[in-house]
Amino acid sequence: METVTWVVVAVAVLLAAAWYLSYSAARLDRLHAQVEGSLSALDAHLVRRAEAALELANAGALDPASALLLASAASDALERTTDRLGDDDLLEGQHFGGRESVESDLTQSLALALTPDIVADIVARDGLAADALDRLEAASRRVQLARRFHNNAVKDVQRVRGKTVVRVFRLAGHADLPQTVEFDDELPVLSAVAGPPS
Repeated sequence: METVTWVVVAVAVLLAAAWYLSYSAARLDRLHAQVEGSLSALDAHLVRRAEAALELANAGALDPASALLLASAASDALERTTDRLGDDDLLEGQHFGGRESVESDLTQSLALALTPDIVADIVARDGLAADALDRLEAASRRVQLARRFHNNAVKDVQRVRGKTVVRVFRLAGHADLPQTVEFDDELPVLSAVAGPPS
């Protein structure tokens, strides 16, 4: 009778351990999928921001030097894309591909071109440039939110992958450890002058 009790306890412990490992692996897989999805969303919002910046540069509301600077930075941002390691799955193996400097350059170009006086003048005219400025502000806010959401998802994955059980049993498989995306995405002039977010 004693042997049967030990066998039952051992089987129960093994089943609990197997369930926990399976649960942990599935959770980690969901977190990795969330990171991939959030990176795709960030990429889409960055494209929209660059398109709005290019539209504003071509709207004729900026002086030629500022318009050229902004158009160049926006074009550079549009030319860079998120890299993928595999061709069969559009989300699998994505990484930001070193775009941080290009996106920071676009933010800095926007800050240089859009002084408070220029923004106030564009808003007062209420034409194509004002519409482009509204789209730019909305896209810039979405970029900030998408980057924060992505970085939070990455930190969740890093925290779970740092657990001893995940490392010992290699529950992450061969998946790369995702990294946060850090670049300058602040546009205080737009937030202060263009009004509340849409």
